[in-house]
Amino acid sequence: MDTIIILDFGSQYTQLIARKIREQHVYCEIHPFNKIPTLGSDVKGVVFSGSPFSCNAPDAPVPNMTNIKGKLPLLAVCYGAQYLAKWGGGRVQQSKIREYGRANLNYIDNNNPLMKGVPMGSQVWMSHGDTIEILPENYKVICSTENVQYAGYKIEGEETYAIQFHPEVHHSVDGNTLLRNFVVDICCCQQSWTPESFIETTVKELREKVGGDKVVLGLSGGVDSTVAAVLLNRAIGHQLHCIFVDNGLLRKNEFENVLESYKDMGLNVKGVDAKNRFYEVLAGVKDPEKKRKAIGKTFIDVFDAEAKLITDAKWLGQGTIYPDVIESSSVKGPSQTIKSHHNVGGLPDYMKLKLVEPLRSLFKDEVRGVGRQLGIKDELIGRHPFPGPGLAIRILSDVTPEKVHILQEVDHIFIQGLRNAGLYDKVWQAGAMLLPVQSVGVMGDERTYESVVALRAVESVDGMTADWSHLPYDFLAKISNEIINRVKGVNRVCYDISSKPPATIEWE
Repeated sequence: MDTIIILDFGSQYTQLIARKIREQHVYCEIHPFNKIPTLGSDVKGVVFSGSPFSCNAPDAPVPNMTNIKGKLPLLAVCYGAQYLAKWGGGRVQQSKIREYGRANLNYIDNNNPLMKGVPMGSQVWMSHGDTIEILPENYKVICSTENVQYAGYKIEGEETYAIQFHPEVHHSVDGNTLLRNFVVDICCCQQSWTPESFIETTVKELREKVGGDKVVLGLSGGVDSTVAAVLLNRAIGHQLHCIFVDNGLLRKNEFENVLESYKDMGLNVKGVDAKNRFYEVLAGVKDPEKKRKAIGKTFIDVFDAEAKLITDAKWLGQGTIYPDVIESSSVKGPSQTIKSHHNVGGLPDYMKLKLVEPLRSLFKDEVRGVGRQLGIKDELIGRHPFPGPGLAIRILSDVTPEKVHILQEVDHIFIQGLRNAGLYDKVWQAGAMLLPVQSVGVMGDERTYESVVALRAVESVDGMTADWSHLPYDFLAKISNEIINRVKGVNRVCYDISSKPPATIEWE
């Protein structure tokens, strides 16, 4: 398949570049700038991302361009544009005027293929502290703004283009046009990356990879594991054995409801009640990472015991998706590790299973597209993301069955309220947090000293960035009133209005 390689220099927008390219139905992959893959005949072009570094810094990222520049079409964005200008003998210095936010193009080279269809005055998004002051002789300007003369350029004699703005963000109004010009017209990529083509190719690859072996897969009821299961089931049928573990940290009635929803899907599913085992290992554990690791280890122990009951199982299926992979990797410069993911990083040696991850290359919205193409019902495909460690990381401090019960009741009122108000599908993810504080209240004529909960609802596309949802005040007032009246032990409700970044979606 025709492929675009994106080299990550650490920009917060790198994954947005990938998503925007895939929206053009062109496949692309992100790789750290210092781990460039073999560039085979399927690679039709390369993109350099932005970076928090200055290209003048002593520890600035320096890519090996031996097999790229002048040999493949190249689009350098922001840091990439400044690096190429300096590399060619130009001058890059700290900006005298802060170049951040919206700007408008007041010069466009209409004959340049990258700028085809981009109108004069087009709004673009700047985000850099350095700027290009002098271009090398064979670098030709292709667009400018009022404050940035060299907003874009092309190196003469080769298909190398560079821009100092970010076409991948929403604020660059004609960014999609520019990216399409690059990947379709300049790189000549076939627009064949579709859910249909992914399913066809993946089913064939799974059959070849797994052969006649058995695969065990841990179902969670979420979108990713469900789509992974149905995809594997289409490929290998009865060779797939699904296990759904109740870790005691699921939403209210989740275990029973999810098992029921799988009944008519042709999946071989076994439910395992392991609540008490998880509560035992979590007793007294307050540190978020220790909680995650304890849950992950216990899940593997429970899952391993169940998997051993399946004779000759050779593979473990997982619903790992692309953001999981990227967020869990860390090299100098590119995306830093924020938290450990429960489904990334391999298996302990004692589990003699090989990994199969059919969704590893997909973003969340692509997973949903594949699920719809597979015919999975909307009630499963449209479910909000739910963290692997479950309610444990929404209970700040230690986890007890009593705290889980309180949070399940609060969460149920909130989520059901969103559904009843027609707001559920307008929110990307929602949930409740039980805080490790108590507050004074009054109920009737009596003083209370009870727990505080925080409600969280965000709007996003893939969870890499998110904005808090502006839910109606009357809805929040109604939900707050219901929670306080119906959930014993809670007397105060807060609403989280933090965006990601700087805050994460989950509190732990």
